[in-house]
Amino acid sequence: QFVESDDDEELLFNIPFTGTVKLKGVIVMGEEDETHPAEMRLFRNIPHMSFDDTAREPEQTFSLTQDPTGELEYPTKIARFSNVYHLSIHFPRNFGAETTKIFYIGLKGEWAEAHRHEVTICNYEASANPADHKLEQITPQTHFIS
Repeated sequence: QFVESDDDEELLFNIPFTGTVKLKGVIVMGEEDETHPAEMRLFRNIPHMSFDDTAREPEQTFSLTQDPTGELEYPTKIARFSNVYHLSIHFPRNFGAETTKIFYIGLKGEWAEAHRHEVTICNYEASANPADHKLEQITPQTHFIS
């Protein structure tokens, strides 16, 4: 089984994580022919990335070697990929074929649980409203001067 590009040689994978990942390496397997990707560009933390977004500068770019067995691991710059919750992998070109085929993408790294907090809605009083703070234990006293 493999993934093959449609009309041209470009492929884009969006990979959301359930936590945060420290990405240390990537493995890419393709066929030993012209359909194997020749370049890989990594983008971090851009959810719902599209081909229009690939014009921006990637976090890291790799020139790939044909690897049908998955023995080559491409190490990432760990400082740039230490807090990843969404990874986009763009393959802009291959070794000359009209379409690109990928059989396997392996990711090496460390996963940690995400610390995402929900939005808290708070209401603050600019000044206290005495009607909101009635106390039963205090009885009002009146002082008349005659």
